Amino acid sequence: MPKLPLPPEADQLLRQANPAVIATIRKDGSPHTAVTWYAWDGSRVLTNMDETRVRLQHMRRNPRISLTVLDAQSWYRQLTVFGRVVDIHDDPDFVDADALSIRYTRKPFGDRTRHRVSAEIELDGWYGWEAAAPWPPRA
Repeated sequence: MPKLPLPPEADQLLRQANPAVIATIRKDGSPHTAVTWYAWDGSRVLTNMDETRVRLQHMRRNPRISLTVLDAQSWYRQLTVFGRVVDIHDDPDFVDADALSIRYTRKPFGDRTRHRVSAEIELDGWYGWEAAAPWPPRA
């Protein structure tokens, strides 16, 4: 696995609002995946979810995750980052939910009736692929 920091091409891909799937670990050790919105600030990944989401239960029990991001322009290019949840906090004023919604839809988050929770993730590593080759190309 390539070491951190991310190369510029991978960092740039992660900073865009691309489709993504987050994987958490179930109690029995099997994976659980869910499509998610995310944001990358160069040091942590932010996600936000309804408090009833099963992935939140998994994160609280076992903080290890992976996030696979597909390049919206070419789904044959993907970046997977993995790490651990280092902070889980309530989002009562929808600050994080709004930021992610605006990032993806250009509108504030719609459903203001349900409790939201944010998770911040620090990365331990990454890998990327484009078609059948490692991406970004390694020197």
